[in-house]
Amino acid sequence: MGRQRNKSLFTRLSKLNLQKIETLNLGYQISIPMQKFSSAYSYTITRHDAGGQTVYLNGHLSIETASECLKRLLNELNKMAPPFYFDLTAISVLDDYGALVLFELKHHLKIPDAEFHIINPPETYKKTLSLVNFDFNERCSVTFGHRKNKIITEIGAGTLEAFAGIRFMIAFIGSVALAIKEVLRRPKSLRGQDTIIYMKTTGVNALPVVALISFLLGLIIAFMSSLQLEQFGANIYVASLVSMAMVSELGPIMTAIVVAGRTGSAYAAEIATMRISEEIDALFSMGFNPTLFLVLPRLIAAFITIPLLTVFANFFGIVGGLLIAIAMLDLTASAYITQTIETLTIFELCWGLMKSCVFAVLISGVGCLKGFQAKGGASAVGQAATAAVVNSIFLIILFDSFFAVIRSYIG
Repeated sequence: MGRQRNKSLFTRLSKLNLQKIETLNLGYQISIPMQKFSSAYSYTITRHDAGGQTVYLNGHLSIETASECLKRLLNELNKMAPPFYFDLTAISVLDDYGALVLFELKHHLKIPDAEFHIINPPETYKKTLSLVNFDFNERCSVTFGHRKNKIITEIGAGTLEAFAGIRFMIAFIGSVALAIKEVLRRPKSLRGQDTIIYMKTTGVNALPVVALISFLLGLIIAFMSSLQLEQFGANIYVASLVSMAMVSELGPIMTAIVVAGRTGSAYAAEIATMRISEEIDALFSMGFNPTLFLVLPRLIAAFITIPLLTVFANFFGIVGGLLIAIAMLDLTASAYITQTIETLTIFELCWGLMKSCVFAVLISGVGCLKGFQAKGGASAVGQAATAAVVNSIFLIILFDSFFAVIRSYIG
């Protein structure tokens, strides 16, 4: 396929419709000028002192003149014997099409490498000529330069980008704080209908998957713990283990991870799409506060629904453990439930709900932040969604470790 594309270059160059004025000078010297939109080229062919021919190219050798120059030179040089010396001293304009003209001449005339010479190229156009590998056996083989890795430059650019991201994050947090202040001062400024819609998408629509994952998680914890506790006749403590694990740790963190992957990415993608399509700029131009208009409804919806989802996750996890207790450990439902109630305290319930509230703020905040940071085209939407999920999960685990340390001091 690549070779077919290469072979079609001469056809494309030949079919360019160019206006021309031809002047022929009789004698051995040949001069052909051509004018198009004030861009002209000419060439002169003379005998070289060491044998062969010297082709002096003058003026513009670019996309406008490439087709005509290639046809004329092929017609003239076919009648002459190599070696050929192409003198570019008088070239005023040379683009990639002009460089490909020289390449096509070499391969159409079947000039050996030792008999094809480019002499006196202007310093300005050496880079253009370097894009074409004249020594390569295939036609129109283009080589690409490789940038040298500048480690110090890359580290500096990464550091500046990190500082810019921190600055943007601080400005975002400040704008959210001002938006919350505005809502507290004027509650009607909050878009209540949109908040309810986001509560539905964040909470109600996520309930089935959260319930299923929590049920299976409780089932697994009960099954694995029963293998050890059954050896000591302590089957009843499976209920304590499942309830404590779900309410204190696994319920809040698993709910947060599921919502981060499902809803946090959606927040980032929605706002990133609006950012790229300049809808956010339009909101600002019309006098709307983008943070109050877009971020606060999502933030409030997540803050309300994620703790409720955590309560359901705790319930279904305990139900999963109850299934294993009845099916495999010969425990009654009443004994399991009684042991669960005796194990759980108000502090444990409030601790888990408090963590889920913090996770809700992190998920919604990171999702909206990454959406506002999106730049570029359609790929930026996917990058924003991916960054929102990864950063949210990282922050969830990081803050959960902080809570574990705090819990150890609280006792």
